[in-house]
Amino acid sequence: MDHGDFSWMLVSSTLVFIMTPGLAFFYGGLVKRKNVVNTIMSSAIMMGLGSVMWVLFGFSLSFSGDIGGVIGNLNWFGLNFDTFGDTTHPYPNTLVFAIFQMMFAIIAPALITGAIAERMKFSALLIFLAVWSLIVYYPLAHMVWGGGYLAQIGSIDFAGGNVVHISSGVSALVLSILLGKRRNLGKAPYHPHNVPMVFLGAALLWFGWFGFNGGSALAANELAAHSFMTTNTAAASALLSWILIEVIKNGKPTLVGTSTGMVIGLVAITPGAGFVPIWAAILIGALVSPICYFFINVIKPKFAYDDALDVFGCHGIGGIWGGIATGIFANKSINSAAPWNGLVYGDVTLFLRQIAAILITIVIAIIGTLVAAKIASLITKGIKVSDKAEVTGLDSSEHGETAYPAFNGMD
Repeated sequence: MDHGDFSWMLVSSTLVFIMTPGLAFFYGGLVKRKNVVNTIMSSAIMMGLGSVMWVLFGFSLSFSGDIGGVIGNLNWFGLNFDTFGDTTHPYPNTLVFAIFQMMFAIIAPALITGAIAERMKFSALLIFLAVWSLIVYYPLAHMVWGGGYLAQIGSIDFAGGNVVHISSGVSALVLSILLGKRRNLGKAPYHPHNVPMVFLGAALLWFGWFGFNGGSALAANELAAHSFMTTNTAAASALLSWILIEVIKNGKPTLVGTSTGMVIGLVAITPGAGFVPIWAAILIGALVSPICYFFINVIKPKFAYDDALDVFGCHGIGGIWGGIATGIFANKSINSAAPWNGLVYGDVTLFLRQIAAILITIVIAIIGTLVAAKIASLITKGIKVSDKAEVTGLDSSEHGETAYPAFNGMD
């Protein structure tokens, strides 16, 4: 056993874990004051639900055996394996890998909740997240990292472009459409209630992302260091690119925009962090900002869907661009796990496999979201809160508490 690899994987797991509270702050700062508790709770619940589901059957379904290239089996139900041995895989041992992957299973469903902020029953959300994890996340984790179909066709996803970001982003769009718009959307100006909280959340996400991508090397080695640097470089490049767009469009840079640029840069580099050259991370980050900005500020108003916190525009579109960019810039000399070089090196094969994997992920996310939402709706007799509850605020109506007790309710 290599204790250095062991330590790095456990530290990386801790870094990824802090991303979920970071996401809660990021989303919480963006909503109205009367909905901040509910928004934070929507992420916090996955720290409990996601952990227990993962230990019982999530890890087994994702990484134990293979059924048709789509899902694993239940041989490791309840983590039923030798937790002190079993070093036959390309990671320190199976338990360490299970811990690391558990953190991904926690945050991926939580990402969806930003799209439906301020209008979904908490009970319905809880059921939706559980079913979605079972029929979307676990199969995708198996297909990409557990030896399933997407790995078999030769697509690559270093740390979760398909598994985490495209799946959650597309699901967020579908669920927001199913749920319908917020009552007063477009009738009054909408502003984030706590901009410093938004930046705090984004900063925690950036901090945790070093484990998200760096830990995906599965060892304390040169690839981990490479992934660490591409991660930081893409985030920095996207941050600057978003600020430039804001200055050109509005004459002033904003902290919310800066925070958004940071996050989408991290999203875009995720699938290719351990495959692309460091110089390519600059291009990936610089280009993701105008791409996402266009979807958020042009496409979203045109089609009038209420993706409240732009989960699809940031994670869905950012993840799609990242998967495509991996097919363009990946180099086998960086990571031999890439079966082919990217398009920029004259080989189209990987690029086409990346496109195929993205399309398959989108289909799975759409179907899985429709099924999960239908089940949640049947159990809870509808997934949207009443008009009265929406006006009052979900903090009070769904949880019986407020984030700011001195606040008089005039939101």
